[in-house]
Parts: sequence; C-alpha cells; structure tokens
Amino acid sequence: MNVRNCKKCGRIFNYVMGPVICPRCKDEQEAKFQEVKEYVREHHGADIAEVSRECDVDPGQIHQWIREERLQFADDSPIRIACESCGTMIRSGRFCDKCKMEMTNGFKQVMGHKAPEPVKKPETPRSSHDRMRFL
Repeated sequence: MNVRNCKKCGRIFNYVMGPVICPRCKDEQEAKFQEVKEYVREHHGADIAEVSRECDVDPGQIHQWIREERLQFADDSPIRIACESCGTMIRSGRFCDKCKMEMTNGFKQVMGHKAPEPVKKPETPRSSHDRMRFL
C-alpha cells in the first residue's frame, strides 16, 4: 500500500497512479475542468486570462489541460500555446504536426525501417505414410 499526502489539501490517501492528489481533490479538479470546457464552448473569443479569471482556475492548470489535449479550441480562438520543440503556435498538445512527423521518422530510422518478417515453419516433404487416416 502506497500512502501519500495530497499536494493540494495535505490529506493522506492511498496513492495508485497519476498526479499526487486525493480522490476528493481530483473530483474537484474534474468539476473545474467541466466548468472551463463549458465556458470555452460558450465564449469562443475568450483568452486564457479571461477563462482563468471567470472560472477561478489557475492559468497553469489550463495550460496543462491544453498540453494533455483535453482542451481544444476552434480555429478562430485566440488561445494558442507554443510547440515544445520549435515554438510554433498550436491549438493543443505538446508538439506541432511538423515536429510530430520529424519525431516519428526519427523513431522509424532508429528502430529500423523494415518490419520483422514472420517466422516460417520449415517445410518437410510428406510421404503417404505421414497422413492422418480415418477408419
């Protein structure tokens, strides 16, 4: 059993995985997420500062939800974050499409371009005696 203190409220809880916050704080955080999501849906032109102020949520938390791709914005929304690799402004995630493609190609080169060939059983010549017979 892995017992830890919640980073938000300090309560002791049984930690399983993910952020080190207790189930109660996790539920509160999810309720805030739903509130932010609804506010963004209703107010397309809102920026992060406005969303933060109106929903009483830390701007860092909003950035985290955007990086996790939980929050996505319309093309006409002013909310953008920088790609962690090249700095291009993107709507959600950590990397722009160009950087994702470069990483994918890099991984393919490192892993080897060819897919592994399936293992074949060696064929043995069969004689008429090796066959199954029915009576």
